[in-house]
Amino acid sequence: MGGRNLNPARVYQTAAALLECGSIQQPPVWFKTIGSIPPSEILTRTQPPIHRDRNSRPISSKRRKPSKMFKPLPIEYEEDQLRHEFYRDHPWELARPRIVLENDGKDGQKCNWAQIQQHGRQLNGESVVQRQLYLINEEGKAKTEAYDIARKEFYALRHEEEVEQRVAREEALWTGAYFGMSRLDISMQLEDKTYEGWKKWATEKIQLFEQQKDAAYTSTPDTEEVAPTEDFLDEAPVPEEPPKTTVV
Repeated sequence: MGGRNLNPARVYQTAAALLECGSIQQPPVWFKTIGSIPPSEILTRTQPPIHRDRNSRPISSKRRKPSKMFKPLPIEYEEDQLRHEFYRDHPWELARPRIVLENDGKDGQKCNWAQIQQHGRQLNGESVVQRQLYLINEEGKAKTEAYDIARKEFYALRHEEEVEQRVAREEALWTGAYFGMSRLDISMQLEDKTYEGWKKWATEKIQLFEQQKDAAYTSTPDTEEVAPTEDFLDEAPVPEEPPKTTVV
């Protein structure tokens, strides 16, 4: 538990010693390959070389160790920025159902992005990205111009799909099909349910507040039993004293 196991790093030396002493008759299949290309014995990642300008100040002998040496380097592709711009302008495209098993890493061998619509492939935002990338690399279009072309083609095909779905639904309803509640009806029903729950909660809170308000005033005396204040005593008329009588 205390140290590292370095036996795998010495597998070539172990195999060579076994061949010399005759413990094994034939060398393993990997023997020549490991001998010509030995595995690295450094267990940590090598530090990248630091390039500096000739006119800059010389680097001190106390070189600062990079703090992010073990952090994986960022991997960026050309279409990442194109994909980010498209979904920033069309966020609702991410809410559409999507088949994730269609991307096998060989789209470049199967698809020809000279046209945005591909046989056997669902039309989505990735189609716009690949079409735009094709226009930039193959036809030399500018980034904004290629984006406008791919976006207009996408809008036209998406409109055709919506018209086909609407016509198919109307034909099915005409023949007696029943589709149940639409997504809009379901969302409205959920919204009404949430509103009714909030309304019930608000009514209970108002009733509780009214009860606390009424309870706060029940302990105060009535207006008739209130003791007169100093101002009231000053303004009250003073009763006249009865005349004094003398006894002879």
